[in-house]
Amino acid sequence: MLEVKKINKSYKTGDFVQHALKDVSIKFRKNEFVSILGASGSGKTTLLNIIGGLDRYDSGDLIINNTSTKKFKNIDWDRYRNNCIGFIFQSYNLIPHITILDNVEMGMTLSGVSAKVRHKKAKDALKKVGLLEHAHKKPGQLSGGQMQRVAIARALVNDPDIVLADEPTGALDSKTSVQIMDLIKDIAKDKLVIMVTHNADLAREYSTRIIEFQDGKKVSDSNPIKDSESEESHINIRKTAMSFMTALKLSFNNIKTKKGRTLLTAFASSIGIIGIGLILSLSNGFKIEVDEFERDSLSQAPIIISTQAMNITEETMNNYVNSDLEEYPSEEKVYVQDDVLETMVHTNKFSQEYMDYLDGIDKKDLSGVAYQTATGFNLVNKSTSGYNLVSGANYWTLIPKNPNSGVAGIIQNNYDILAGEVNDSEAGLILQVDSRNQVFASTLKALGLEGESVSFEDIMNAEIKLVLNDEYYQEYRGMFIPSMDLKKLYESENSITIKVQAIIRGKEDKSIITAGSGLGYTNALTELVIEKNKNSKIVEAQRNSEYNILTNQPFEEGSLTNTKDIMLSYLGAESLPSVIYLYPTDFDSKENITDYLDEYNKNKSDEDTIQYTDMASMISSLSGNIMDAITVVLVAFSSISLVVSSIMIAIITYISVLERTKEIGILRALGARGKDIKRVFNAETFIIGLCSGVLGIVIAYILTIPTNIVIENLSGLAGVAKLNIVHAIILVIINVILTIIGGYIPARMASKRDAVVALRTE
Repeated sequence: MLEVKKINKSYKTGDFVQHALKDVSIKFRKNEFVSILGASGSGKTTLLNIIGGLDRYDSGDLIINNTSTKKFKNIDWDRYRNNCIGFIFQSYNLIPHITILDNVEMGMTLSGVSAKVRHKKAKDALKKVGLLEHAHKKPGQLSGGQMQRVAIARALVNDPDIVLADEPTGALDSKTSVQIMDLIKDIAKDKLVIMVTHNADLAREYSTRIIEFQDGKKVSDSNPIKDSESEESHINIRKTAMSFMTALKLSFNNIKTKKGRTLLTAFASSIGIIGIGLILSLSNGFKIEVDEFERDSLSQAPIIISTQAMNITEETMNNYVNSDLEEYPSEEKVYVQDDVLETMVHTNKFSQEYMDYLDGIDKKDLSGVAYQTATGFNLVNKSTSGYNLVSGANYWTLIPKNPNSGVAGIIQNNYDILAGEVNDSEAGLILQVDSRNQVFASTLKALGLEGESVSFEDIMNAEIKLVLNDEYYQEYRGMFIPSMDLKKLYESENSITIKVQAIIRGKEDKSIITAGSGLGYTNALTELVIEKNKNSKIVEAQRNSEYNILTNQPFEEGSLTNTKDIMLSYLGAESLPSVIYLYPTDFDSKENITDYLDEYNKNKSDEDTIQYTDMASMISSLSGNIMDAITVVLVAFSSISLVVSSIMIAIITYISVLERTKEIGILRALGARGKDIKRVFNAETFIIGLCSGVLGIVIAYILTIPTNIVIENLSGLAGVAKLNIVHAIILVIINVILTIIGGYIPARMASKRDAVVALRTE
């Protein structure tokens, strides 16, 4: 079953070489009690460690089941120790921070035995050695004899084929020694027991075979195996593995013995999490405030589609500025640069197809649709200073195409009506004042009013005359020029009187999109102008002319202001939109509308696409980018403390490795793999990382209370600091990962520890 064959083992310290074993050969029976006697330094413990797989021989061979171990890998030795060997040490070598029951179960835990089975076996083993009632005590609560009994129970519970006892009674009194030897003798009835001892009397009384060593050599054997003896092999080497839960339990029990140090370590490593948590709380809170502000103030900011759209992208910027050219060159050359209008300005070509497509927008998503047109109005007013041609006024245009969401709807959602009433179906003007009821002097002048202030009543009573084309334009030598007889135009029976329908002011919560002042007009007014002017002489003349009828200049191809269609629209022949305003009902509706507009551009060439400007999105994106940039910078600074924490965790883990060196040796003796040892310390750093992460989040959350009080006192904003639960979870995970990384090197060092050296550590 087991054979030591010509084994040699030496230890080198500097230039000194100690030969611990010299050409030792021994065969063992599967059931016998072998005692190995010899003076200190004779090589008996070294032989025991080699048989137990804790130490490696230099030459020779250890034969198990007629199989050489020369090609054994580390994992094979781990499995061999766990399944085939039971160790009984002089100093007991129990893990002090776990219970007696857990100590006995450890070997089975490593070999993957289920919890139910190992609990039963461990209790049976403790009952056999008379310690079942002490199962839940810690080793430090037992006497020396009791601890040795626990060690025996641990050695037997995994049903090993070989029990190795190294001076099992060396630390016990004579009475207790006899009890322990009786137990070991009983074990030897069906197992191979190899005991190293100095006590020759005990060896002679209990052993069935005594082997003596001197200076690393076997000098006698009382009962050697004869060549005629043969036994059937039965050693079975099974796979071993420690689960992460077992590693967690071991480490948690160890951490509980150092509560103060663990708490301080967790707090120190949580400082970075506290800082980042507070920063993210403020960032998240401010972002929520900004989002709410944007939703309140920008929810109905129009999506603008104009004939001329700016296309400012990285690609267009690169086309505009040739980055391949050297800056501030010394050579005397001038290079051609692309025209900014050609690279950044996109011309939208409105077609009936596109207008029909816009009609497909879900009406629930729109609070209003408005068109700004190129239609010109011939307006004359009468003031105290005489008659005036209305020009230079700040006009804005709202011409609804959807009867369910027209001017009245747009104004209702965004403005307060201070006087009058908005009526889409009547031709009229609408005066917008700013938040202080101010308008430009030119706007009042357009209404024929003057002075530092004007009453609402005077504004509502002001009259402006709409003059038709045939009276306003006079033909002169093939050209048409405006009439300068303003009195005649004003008093003409064909002129149409129009008045201000309503005075409006932007709602307080819509101040961003309703700021400013101006004079607007209803859809009915535009339709009236087109109806009266579409068959005028100047319109007919313009239709038949390839020149601009007012300037006598040819039209410019591609021009946005000097084309035949623009002129016909200006003269009132038709209503050609130059700008389209889409007013969403809310932020979600805005997203639906922009998605719908983007759908139109799919699979179209660049020149056929219709581009738009989403003011709300631009402002929202800008504010979001600024907030994100500030957050990233602050988080980067706070992250330095996380790096420091990782270094501190590495130091703490290294100290823990030093403190738990003997535990490492015990686990290796029980068959733990190197990766299992590493897992134990990774579990410890995991626990510390988890504790420090949770502690940091809790403290950060508590600190948001005084932070919010300070911010509210300074800015009036209440409850700004709000820690997002997702951010909290991510921070805890990051902290755990960083602590595991910090403890990785010490954990790896622990996995490489020599088992024999580790067991000798006190």
